[in-house]
Amino acid sequence: MYAVVEIAGQQFKVSKNQKIFVHRLQEKEGSTVSFDKVYLFNDGKKTTVGAPNVSKTSVHAKVIKHFKGEKVIVFKKKRRKGYRVKNGHRQLLTELVINSIGINSAKKLSSLNLKEGLSEKKESPKKVLEKKSTPKKVEKKATPKKLEKKATPKKLEKKATPKKSTTKKPTKK
Repeated sequence: MYAVVEIAGQQFKVSKNQKIFVHRLQEKEGSTVSFDKVYLFNDGKKTTVGAPNVSKTSVHAKVIKHFKGEKVIVFKKKRRKGYRVKNGHRQLLTELVINSIGINSAKKLSSLNLKEGLSEKKESPKKVLEKKSTPKKVEKKATPKKLEKKATPKKLEKKATPKKSTTKKPTKK
């Protein structure tokens, strides 16, 4: 039995008791997660392909641990230009173990939550008080006074002066 399921934006082919590594999930370690976006389901006899999802089918998994993956080196280079940049990063990952694959049923989901010790509490809806909006008075701002231009004296025109002749004096030898 296997299924193709979307987890954190990526598609995985999963089967029961399989370990997979996915991008970091928000759930805590030890918690149970269910994924409803099942695109293909095979029970050993019959294959069901969704359009786009297989209805009433989900995959249940347990979060084992969160960790960082191996370092990935990103090296950029443009030849003959002297351009080289070296960067790296470590991807944040989550390790999952697939508990079950199959058709959803209310009894099955509740039994899984009880086994894991997770009971969901229903929160009572909180009342939202709406504030009455009063129209605010719009005050007109005084327009700034125009800056008066100060009279600046015009630059005095320079009279053309004759250039001094630069004749070389003969040197004595």
